[in-house]
Amino acid sequence: MTRPILIGITGGTGSGKTTVAKAIYESLPEKNICIVEQDSYYRDQKHLSFGDRTKTNYDHPLAFDTELLLEHLSTLLRGESVEKPIYDFSNHIRKSETITVEPKDIIILEGIMILEDKRLRDLMDIKIFVDTDADVRVIRRIERDIADRGRTLESVINQYLQTVKPAHQQFIEPTKKYANIIIPEGGYNRVAIDIVVAKVQSIIYEKENGSLFVL
Repeated sequence: MTRPILIGITGGTGSGKTTVAKAIYESLPEKNICIVEQDSYYRDQKHLSFGDRTKTNYDHPLAFDTELLLEHLSTLLRGESVEKPIYDFSNHIRKSETITVEPKDIIILEGIMILEDKRLRDLMDIKIFVDTDADVRVIRRIERDIADRGRTLESVINQYLQTVKPAHQQFIEPTKKYANIIIPEGGYNRVAIDIVVAKVQSIIYEKENGSLFVL
């Protein structure tokens, strides 16, 4: 197969980047597209006690196993499959099981810090930043972490004030300048999503018909 197209989708926590990624994914046949989530690549912390794990700043670039993510992306871009980690957010550890990801024509990389590292940026063909108001993002974060990650309201608010908000200002917001496309209001911006989907569909058509891909 020819080299896959790597699309990076980023934005602050609760921005709607996952909704955008899902909309693109669902617009194409499964044989043509796959998703790799940066959240799956949090560092394994089995060597720490649960109490110490809860004190880790998970909103810092060093919380991610970027070396493994780079290795897996490079492998996928070479046309080979990888075993993607599964992260247990309730216990802050990596599970023993993995998920096999096969290379596809389009690979979506989704995560809050994916534009922070130049090595990751250099692998991407298209870079998308989902830009959403901070108040909306924090409400979505609260709802998600309580419902899906077993957190209490107090813990989510404390984490937001202590690490999430400062990390957004320091590491995420500045990466907007690297984006080829900025989507305001995330998953609610159907016009912008439809334009991106149309572009991705045209990429698939061009690849299948031997044309050159140009952004």
